[in-house]
Amino acid sequence: MLASPRIDEELRGALAGLLDGLPPKQAAGAVGRLIAGYRGSVPTGAPVLRDRADVAAYAAYRMPATFEAVAAALGALADRAPGLAPATHLDVGGGTGAAVWAAAATWGDGGADGTGPGTRRTTVLDWAEPALALGRELAAGSGSAALRAAEWRHGRITAGGELPPADLVTVSYVLGELPEEARHGLVDAAAAAGRAVVVVEPGTPAGYERIIEARRRLVGAGLRVLAPCPHGAACPIAPGSDWCHFAARVSRSSLHRQVKGGSLAYEDEKFSYVAAVRPGPDGAPPTAPAGARIVRRPQLRKGQVLLDLCTGPDGERGGLRRETVTRRHGPAYRAARDADWGDRWDGGGGGTPRE
Repeated sequence: MLASPRIDEELRGALAGLLDGLPPKQAAGAVGRLIAGYRGSVPTGAPVLRDRADVAAYAAYRMPATFEAVAAALGALADRAPGLAPATHLDVGGGTGAAVWAAAATWGDGGADGTGPGTRRTTVLDWAEPALALGRELAAGSGSAALRAAEWRHGRITAGGELPPADLVTVSYVLGELPEEARHGLVDAAAAAGRAVVVVEPGTPAGYERIIEARRRLVGAGLRVLAPCPHGAACPIAPGSDWCHFAARVSRSSLHRQVKGGSLAYEDEKFSYVAAVRPGPDGAPPTAPAGARIVRRPQLRKGQVLLDLCTGPDGERGGLRRETVTRRHGPAYRAARDADWGDRWDGGGGGTPRE
């Protein structure tokens, strides 16, 4: 669900030319170090982005992938909470601002029609000043009023700190950089501050474990999980046996091809996430989770589609099962053929469960 499809085109245009004047070997070296930090399991305790060269390399290489992953997570939230129109957005550890671009793509600028006095008030909080400077520079040329008016605030993420209240709080690709105490403190602060909280991490076993811990803390703070999980109970995946993650397709830049030596024009960004909301004063959530979530790529067979699903209503333990949808299921079969990894699945007319 993209309210403003032009945003991703604007972002690609804003990123074009960032590496002009930066020697290719230096850019590749910075990217290699950033990848190690982003996928690593040992927190650094220091900002990953240290100077303009790091930030330029990050923005050109990683920002499109972060944008696509966060946009997918926000799209899933918007799908399950269609009445949610965030008037305020706090992006914690937002760096160059990929998540605020994703919010602009999902909800436009805010307000009833995305214009005028209802423009969303956006704040990016990060401890890496070079990242904030470049994020501000990129946003200044956007057609989005919310992006142009965003506040880029320097601040250190510490355990026990408080965050200003916001309708939407995003924390993307941040938890892995923090020591455990600060990581838990950040999630708790986000839960206290946000009407809706979305946390995104790399789609690795370690990233998934951080998401599961964040999910536990959000639920413990009284928020209700809307995506990707179709329930708020414990994850049915046995610890260490597998991990829940999804994929977003990203167009490859020349820097991607240079660093990875690949020839394809795209790659898939693997990510894990959780999106949760706080129930209203009457205790009712804005909507309900999906009936089920497709957690693997659908397998197409002759006359049938195999769907691996996470199922279970809120308040009951969810489960993993495979559903076989055949031609005789009519509309459900057609829906299954069009379904993708990460989509919600509400039956589409019914299928035949098979454990």
